Amino acid sequence: MLATKIRAAFAPCSLGAWPAPLEAHPALARALGLQAVWLKREDRTGGNKVRGLEFLLAGASPRSVFVTIGATGSSHCLATARHARAQGLRTAVALFPQPETDASRRIMTATATAADLVVHASSMVTLPWAVMRAWRAAHHLGRGTPHWIPGGGADPRAVLGHFLAALELGAQLDAPPDTIVVPLGTGGTAAGIALGVAWLGWSTDVVAVRVAPWLVANRWRTLWLARKSAALIRRAGIEFDVPRSAIRVRVVAAMGKGYGHPTPEGERATALAAEHGVRLDPTYGAKAFSYFLKTGNGTQRAIFWHTFAWP
Repeated sequence: MLATKIRAAFAPCSLGAWPAPLEAHPALARALGLQAVWLKREDRTGGNKVRGLEFLLAGASPRSVFVTIGATGSSHCLATARHARAQGLRTAVALFPQPETDASRRIMTATATAADLVVHASSMVTLPWAVMRAWRAAHHLGRGTPHWIPGGGADPRAVLGHFLAALELGAQLDAPPDTIVVPLGTGGTAAGIALGVAWLGWSTDVVAVRVAPWLVANRWRTLWLARKSAALIRRAGIEFDVPRSAIRVRVVAAMGKGYGHPTPEGERATALAAEHGVRLDPTYGAKAFSYFLKTGNGTQRAIFWHTFAWP
C-alpha cells in the first residue's frame, strides 16, 4: 500500500488521529442546489496543518528549535508551536498583523502561550527584520542550528501529509466527486490534494479558492509543490509514476480587500453553513465555501475540505 510505504520511508511523527471524518450533508447540498456535498473534517483532527507537521517535525532531536512565520491569526504558527512543544521541541515565530476577528484574536493569544518566542512585525514592510530577530534568538532557545519552516508549512515534505489525506479520501468514497474545493493560502494542502487526485486517476476538478495574495497563492507555486513532493517519493525508492500533466488545479480568486478581511460573499456562506451546523472561519473557510454560492459551477457531487480548527 502506497501510504504505508511513504510512512515507512519518511517516518513521520504521529500527531493526529486519522482518518479525518468525511461527512455527508444532504440538507446543505439541497440548499446549494447540489446532488451531494461532503465535508472532509480536517478541523476535527486539529486542522489541516497537522498533516504537514507530522513530516516537518519528524526526526528532530530533543530541544531542537523551529522558526516559522505567519499572520497574527496563523493556524500554522499555532499548530507548529503546540505540536513542537508536545514533542519536546521549541519554536520561534515571527508574526505580521492581519485584521482582527474572533478567530484571529483567539489564535494570537494561544500562539503567545504555546511558542517559546514570538516576534511581532508592525507591518509586512518590517517582517524581514522580525524574521531575522526570531532566527537569531532561536540559536539561544535550544540545541543545534534552528530548523526553518516556510510560512503555512508550504514545504514538499509537508505536502506528503496532504497527499496521504487525499488517498484517505479515496478509501472513503465509492466514486470520485466532480469537484474538491479547498482554501488556497500558501498552497501545501491544495498541492497534496491535486497530487492525490492524479495518483487515484480521478477526473475530479480541484478548485483552490485563493484567500491570500497572489505572490504566495497561485497555480504555479501549488503545482511546483506537488511536483517536488512527487520527486521526494521517487527519491525514497518508491515507485510513483504520475505524469506532470495529470497534476491539475484550478485557482479561483476570493480574497476580497485583503488577507484576513471578511467578504460579503464569505459572510453569506458563513450564515448558510451555520444554518446546517457547520462553523466557518472568515479567513479561509468562509471565502472558500462561497465558491458554492456562485452559479454555473457545473458540479453536482462536491467535497469541501474543512481545514480550520478553532482554538
